[in-house]
Amino acid sequence: MTEKDLLKKEVEKRRTFAIISHPDAGKTTLTEKLLLYSGMLTTAGMVKGRKGRKAAASDWMAMEQERGISITSSAMQFSYKDVIINVLDTPGHEDFSEDTYRTLTAADCAIMVIDASKGVEKQTLKLFEVCRLREIPVLTFINKMDLYGRNPIDLMSEVENVLKIDSYAMNWPIGSGKEFQGIVDRRKKQCQFFLRTPKSGSQKTDIFTYPLDSAETKSKLSEMEYKELLEEIELLELAGNSFSIKDFLAGKVTPVFFASALINFGVEFFFDAFIHLAPCPHKRKANLIDGMEIEIDPVKDPFSGYVFKLQANMDKRHRDSTAFIRICSGRFEKDLVVKNTRLKKQIRLSRPHGMLAGQRTTIEIGYPGDIIGVINPSFFSIGDTISLSGNFNFKPLPQFQPELFARIQPKDVGKRKAFDKGVHQLIEEGAIQMLKTDQGDLIFAAVGQLQFEVMQYRLKDEYKVETIFTPLSYKCSAWILGDIKTFKKSTTSRLVKDRHDHPMVIFDSTFDKQYTIDKNPDHRFVDVLF
Repeated sequence: MTEKDLLKKEVEKRRTFAIISHPDAGKTTLTEKLLLYSGMLTTAGMVKGRKGRKAAASDWMAMEQERGISITSSAMQFSYKDVIINVLDTPGHEDFSEDTYRTLTAADCAIMVIDASKGVEKQTLKLFEVCRLREIPVLTFINKMDLYGRNPIDLMSEVENVLKIDSYAMNWPIGSGKEFQGIVDRRKKQCQFFLRTPKSGSQKTDIFTYPLDSAETKSKLSEMEYKELLEEIELLELAGNSFSIKDFLAGKVTPVFFASALINFGVEFFFDAFIHLAPCPHKRKANLIDGMEIEIDPVKDPFSGYVFKLQANMDKRHRDSTAFIRICSGRFEKDLVVKNTRLKKQIRLSRPHGMLAGQRTTIEIGYPGDIIGVINPSFFSIGDTISLSGNFNFKPLPQFQPELFARIQPKDVGKRKAFDKGVHQLIEEGAIQMLKTDQGDLIFAAVGQLQFEVMQYRLKDEYKVETIFTPLSYKCSAWILGDIKTFKKSTTSRLVKDRHDHPMVIFDSTFDKQYTIDKNPDHRFVDVLF
């Protein structure tokens, strides 16, 4: 077998995906169950639970464990039934959507988790639109079927109407709430019944499989329940959409799975289906230095990747910054010397590692689809392309307009040096935005209020700096494209520059923003900067 054949085989084994959802839909719980069923955990930790329960393995930051929410994206790799899983667990809260958007660029597909009682929520819709923009295929996991929720047919209709995509039920729930006892495998026409026990949430669930038309299935349901189940299955066959892998990969249809991640009902069925449906790493678009667009092939082209995330102080024993790199092509080896296209500089990747809940494991070899962490001594910025040739860049990552603005200062002026160091790191990570006025004053900006809270928390926790927070009255912003000398601003708006010296205007109202746009027809105002 040739080296290319070996590389192709490794690429075909990879499944790199992100899990997206509205807060509290069960996204991080589902990630836990992947670890449980892969054998990485013997007992799954609960994201929200009673005092004394384990924290979720994918939530490493102290603030995440205290609040029971995901604040930063985390990347983990493990094996599941001969497939290599690279899972990107993203924050569900909209205040951290910038981190989620950047992380989605590193995924080849996405799992969309929906609460069965709430349906498609605001943040789910936003994240799905990003997937559509990036042409990322999406699997739908309708969670919490162990609680009384909405009708499954209604949930599928909402997915189709709100997200503008066809849906296809890969399985069908047998009951809901306390009566949720199993699922129907539509392809095999089999029923999987689950045994509910006090340990259903923390250990693998026992499954009993019978044909749909068997005496065993009929004995577990009342005559009315069995009749209704057959009618629902028949309705899906007659009036439902068809399914093909081609349509799924093209983003025309989303396969739907009904389950409960909390008690593991339907979880293994979903994982087994996922590894066959989800795509392996594929070609990615890039631009040569001269601007010509090209495609980078994961097998044919030599090593390349890009930085989609920076994170400092994941382990306080190290007190360093990690650059997360998505490998896009070729084989990676420890100590590989690559070129950073932006810096036009060679860099040796000498201490590559993988992550699991903040714990580092050394990586000797990596393949397309893998996520590697590299210690970042100021060599990397978010969006950097690294490759052996150094003559191209992958598509740039988006930067979103902030909507909240504040001044943040250290309470103790003697802590100014530590404050500046912490702020610099947080800005490098993209955790917060920093704007400068013409007078050199600093204004901190965020998409959501929780970003400010995390900033203050991390400055105190990681840099021992307590801060004074003073909110500003500005409500929205936009980058300006055009001759800044001829720009006419309103009396209440303010002209600033972002950390890359791109001119931006911050406004005290959306009315003021529209007034300024109308007043400057020769300028372009953009809310998302690439």
